[in-house]
Amino acid sequence: MSGAGAPVVEVDASDLTVEIVASLWHTEVMDGLVAGAIRAAEKAGAAYRVTRVPGAFELPVVAEALARKGADAIACLGVVIRGGTPHFEYVCDAVTRGLTDVARTHATPVGFGILTTDDDAQALDRAGLPGSSEDKGAEAVEAALATALVLKGL
Repeated sequence: MSGAGAPVVEVDASDLTVEIVASLWHTEVMDGLVAGAIRAAEKAGAAYRVTRVPGAFELPVVAEALARKGADAIACLGVVIRGGTPHFEYVCDAVTRGLTDVARTHATPVGFGILTTDDDAQALDRAGLPGSSEDKGAEAVEAALATALVLKGL
C-alpha cells in the first residue's frame, strides 16, 4: 500500500491561509479530495479558499498566479487515470513539472494532491471517502501547511 509509513502531520497554522486548487474531472473522487483538504485546513486552524479549474493540466497556471500573489501555502488536487494512450504520461509530467516549478520559483509550498492511478478503483481508494484507505486531499494540505511553517521559521 502506498500510504504505508506516512507521517502524522499536526500543525497549528492558525495564522496561515491555504489555497486549495482542485480540478473538476472525476466528480466523486474530487469531492472526496476537496472535503479532506477542507477538513485538514480546519483541523490545523488555517483559513482556506477553494478554487476549481477544469482539469489537472490547468492546476499549475492557477498555482503560479496564487504564488505570485503571495499565497502562504497551496494544495493542488486532481485525478489523472491511465488510459490506452500516452496522454496520461504527458499530463502527469506537465502537472508535476509545473507545480514543482511554482514551488521552487516562488519558495511557496505546493501540496501535491494529484492522484495518478491505473483505474477508478485506485483513485477512489485514495480519495478520503468512506471506505477509502487514504485521504490524499488532507495529506496535500497538511504537507503544504507544515512546509509553510518550516519556511516561516528559517
